[in-house]
Amino acid sequence: MTTGGRPARWTASARALPWLGPTLVLVAGVVFFPAGYMAWTSFRDLSQFGVDNGPAGFDNYARLLEFTALSRVLLNTVVWVAGVVVVTVLLSLGLAQFLDKAFPGRRFVRLTVIVPWAASVVMTTTVIYYGLDPFYGVINAFLVDVGLLDQPYGFTRNAVPAFLTAMGIAVFVSLPFTTYTLLAGLQTIPSDVREAAAMDGAGPWATYRRIILPLLRPALAVATIINIINVFNSLPILQVITGSIPGYNADTTTTLIFKFIRADRQIDTASALSIVNFLIVLAVILVYLKVVKPMRED
Repeated sequence: MTTGGRPARWTASARALPWLGPTLVLVAGVVFFPAGYMAWTSFRDLSQFGVDNGPAGFDNYARLLEFTALSRVLLNTVVWVAGVVVVTVLLSLGLAQFLDKAFPGRRFVRLTVIVPWAASVVMTTTVIYYGLDPFYGVINAFLVDVGLLDQPYGFTRNAVPAFLTAMGIAVFVSLPFTTYTLLAGLQTIPSDVREAAAMDGAGPWATYRRIILPLLRPALAVATIINIINVFNSLPILQVITGSIPGYNADTTTTLIFKFIRADRQIDTASALSIVNFLIVLAVILVYLKVVKPMRED
């Protein structure tokens, strides 16, 4: 009987296969097959009705590079992802630290924080969209009543304010998951570590920066990576807030894919942009893991 080496590993893998098999089939069907088919489609010449006219080579990618608004869309995507993720993580760090303390009503506050996560993103965005309407929006009316605005303003009628509004909503709906992930990380830190730091004369800020944050690195990595993926591929918020604005000044690559499919029926070009999207987010995550080294043990 083999007790070590490669045959033993093969035997262990074979024994685990019946248990892993359904999961592997699900992953292959839900993840790898659609991704592979999308990559294949990006090199095909598809009509507006989905008829395959044969190979297209790199024509779809060349058409994408010739798209005049692509540079603006890429810049919007960088601002969108970086702005939402950074603000979300910073706010969540403070909120998680607050929720980690003992105070009256803490359970109620924790439940309140999770509400934006439990509610529908489309519903939340739609409520804010109509609340900001310059003619009958209650949020616009409130801002006028308290004197912050002289008259109602079209927050969702112009590209820049609409884009910033969408970023604010994205931060709002991203806070619960990020906060609870960091809160879970905080609660794994032993209390005697903090007590030892206090006995050594470290102040609250020094303790947080030199002890708490390094121990939070794994949780922070999970929260950041998942936020990057979710925000990068986010469509509902931008579609509701900026979807009616003409042109591409408030678009990201994800909303541009949607426009290619819905308005122009350029399925092949949309597939090419989807591949570019995938490569960009993969590169961002790999760079983050390489530079930050979140899983390094101290």
